[in-house]
Amino acid sequence: MTKECEKRKKKRLSRRESRVRIVELLYMMDIHDSFRFDAETTPEEEFVVEVLEGFLPMRERIDGIISDHLTNYTIKRLNYVDRAILRLATYELLATETPTEIVIDEALELTHLLSDEGDKKHVSFNNRVLDNVKNTIRKA
Repeated sequence: MTKECEKRKKKRLSRRESRVRIVELLYMMDIHDSFRFDAETTPEEEFVVEVLEGFLPMRERIDGIISDHLTNYTIKRLNYVDRAILRLATYELLATETPTEIVIDEALELTHLLSDEGDKKHVSFNNRVLDNVKNTIRKA
């Protein structure tokens, strides 16, 4: 393996780091009510680019799926971070080969890391929504 390949391999973001980055970008998209995304990126962000390029055209559909599984909530009422996490996970359930259990587990870990206030209410809420989303997608 050449030194260049080794450097690239070391710099590549882990899947979790990539998911954190995607949540950050989706959060910023919501805050600014627009999104500029530069597809020119480094090799370590390949998954980030892949997900964002896939998500953007599916945003309306993904939001509709999430909205269908919210009780006494609207998607706009969710906090920005949870909305971003649910969007990412729903996209992954719909459009990637990542096993369902991993997608949901990663989403719950992100919720714990980025949104939960220690009482696990956010984790529990996102788990319920994603479990229902998963069941709907499997039926389709």
